[in-house]
Amino acid sequence: MTDALRTVLTAVAADPARRPLLVALDFDGTLAPLQDDPSTSRILPAGVEVLARLSQTPGVALALVSGRAMHDLHVLAHVPEGTFLIGSHGAERARVTTFGLDRDVVQLTDEQADRLASLGAEAARIARGRDGVWVETKPTAVVVHTRLAEAVDAEPAEREAITLGERLGSGVLHGKDVVEISVLRASKGEALAALRDELAAPVVLYAGDDVTDEHAFEALHDDDVTVKVGHGTTIARYRVDDPEELVAALAALADQL
Repeated sequence: MTDALRTVLTAVAADPARRPLLVALDFDGTLAPLQDDPSTSRILPAGVEVLARLSQTPGVALALVSGRAMHDLHVLAHVPEGTFLIGSHGAERARVTTFGLDRDVVQLTDEQADRLASLGAEAARIARGRDGVWVETKPTAVVVHTRLAEAVDAEPAEREAITLGERLGSGVLHGKDVVEISVLRASKGEALAALRDELAAPVVLYAGDDVTDEHAFEALHDDDVTVKVGHGTTIARYRVDDPEELVAALAALADQL
């Protein structure tokens, strides 16, 4: 953790006027190391512990903000009760309770449902015959994954998916080895801003590793704490090398709170 990040976390923890503090975090590549098989992703054990500590701290609200479908995020995340889950880049939202998820219901129009079906069929065509390219269908979107593919297959698949999205989608997100085509307009930034307003949180700490997390960084204020995990161009003010370093920073914050 850099001295600059340590200093700002100390200042946030010491100031009661900065409550409630919203700690919002991406999942893959941020709390969970990236995996070739997304179904094997898990939050680092130390991350599970620190999120539990933060959830028990008065004046702190927790949220995971992910591109994953809500069901997958809930199954894999292992987060404490009360945590807000924002899935599908903002198209889905829920809160973890004792009895499962308290979901905000997402309903598609007939036209959107038809477009989603068409997207799934055409995305399957893009993946067909290309080793390592596969398609995921979410409640509001279709995703073309290329993490397991060689460049000779991945690059044309991503180009074709972007073209498909421009023709049939309402929004196209091109992240690390993925192209997501949604039939609803949503972004991590819009969802995060809405949650912040709902909680009346004067300060947000947001950490993420992907291109799509830049939308969240853009939606935040000068007094917020934005943390890029890993390498790459970013507008975030602070940076850590990997999920292990981020979890250590969160533990330091929990200690001071």
